[in-house]
Amino acid sequence: MSDTSKTVKKDPEAVQETVAPADDPTAAPVTVVDPRLLIREEGLKGYLTEFKRKVKGGELGSLPVVVGLIVIWTIFQLQNDRFLSADNLSNISYYLSATGMLAIGLVFVLLLGEIDLSVGSVSGLASTLFAVYVVNHGMNAWLALLLTIVTGILIGALQGWFFARIGVPAFVVTLAGFLGWNGLMLWLLGASGTINIPDTGPVHLLGQSSFFMDQAVIGAYLLAGLGVASMLVGSIIDQRRRRAAGVPFRPSSEIALRVGALAVAAFVSAYVLNQAAGVSNALVIFLASLVIVDFVLRRTTYGRKVFAVGGGIEAARRAGINVSMIRITVFAISGGFAAVGGMFFAGQTQSATLNAGGGNTLMLAIAAAVIGGTSLFGGRGTVWSALLGMLVIQSIQTGLDLLNMNTSIQYMITGAVLLGAVVIDSVSRRSQKASGRA
Repeated sequence: MSDTSKTVKKDPEAVQETVAPADDPTAAPVTVVDPRLLIREEGLKGYLTEFKRKVKGGELGSLPVVVGLIVIWTIFQLQNDRFLSADNLSNISYYLSATGMLAIGLVFVLLLGEIDLSVGSVSGLASTLFAVYVVNHGMNAWLALLLTIVTGILIGALQGWFFARIGVPAFVVTLAGFLGWNGLMLWLLGASGTINIPDTGPVHLLGQSSFFMDQAVIGAYLLAGLGVASMLVGSIIDQRRRRAAGVPFRPSSEIALRVGALAVAAFVSAYVLNQAAGVSNALVIFLASLVIVDFVLRRTTYGRKVFAVGGGIEAARRAGINVSMIRITVFAISGGFAAVGGMFFAGQTQSATLNAGGGNTLMLAIAAAVIGGTSLFGGRGTVWSALLGMLVIQSIQTGLDLLNMNTSIQYMITGAVLLGAVVIDSVSRRSQKASGRA
């Protein structure tokens, strides 16, 4: 290729490069337009072309899980017309929150291409510690909550230190944590195996009978309006910032379409939940956590470092990123969210029991993150996968309960869905490598 001289012309509506061939100064300059702007200028046809290109290139995003969720809901509704009733959807939204909190923390770990097998045990230990603080020692419930969450963070940081500094594989470290923290929980519970927690403070806040704004109908619509308004304001600010910087930005028509779609989904959900008892506090806290963590991952330097380490450790190290610090903090975040999830479980049962965090809790939390779209290979994913994955899992469990199916059937179907998600992830990565986009 011959050398060229370039001048960049900034335009309020586009970013263009005027390229004049160096070997022929008399030749007319060629204007090169950013491909993303060409897509938008073509309107619907451009977006359809880009969508096809992404699918062929393995960039599926949340498409498989959304399609799967529609299929699951359709099948269960045809089998039992109570599945999409307001009461059943309210139950799904409430019970997905506890395991969903564990899945949020696991998303961070999976983005590094690692695994944390201790989150179930940490969540059970957290609920037990809270019960011991409040019931056995008469501690203020909110102070006990704070100490419980700090304990979860410290446990995660300790496991991360062994992994990042000593070099013990994360699988081994967290497997040891899975056994050790579960043993500590059993020891604290003693011979009774159960500590009942008073229905006050955070336990009451997360209880099944506790709803946002005391079951006021306006509460659900207020939340929906707040979410839509936040997206609208954020999109406009981002558009103006990118326009001023002279880089591609979303046109107002696209922003209006996205905000409109969110508004329909949010207000329809609010209406349906209001037909039951409203929006549970557990769901509100879970969604708020998703928004905050999504901002951290996508809009902060720390979030970009997490993706960079997950994408390639050596490249991240050469870029000046403290890889050990990122690893330790990621496991600390996972431990913290596991402790919060344990408080959600305590709120559901108003007790700390031998079963807290046990059973298939760990597997469901991992499955939720993976089914929702977070890659097991690291470097790709979003915290919203925790919500999407838990919607799929909780829908399957609730639907099969309505059909009086055996628990064994639930496990087999959930396992099949998880396998399907991993297969899609693997095929997607292979397609991206083939198209040169990995």
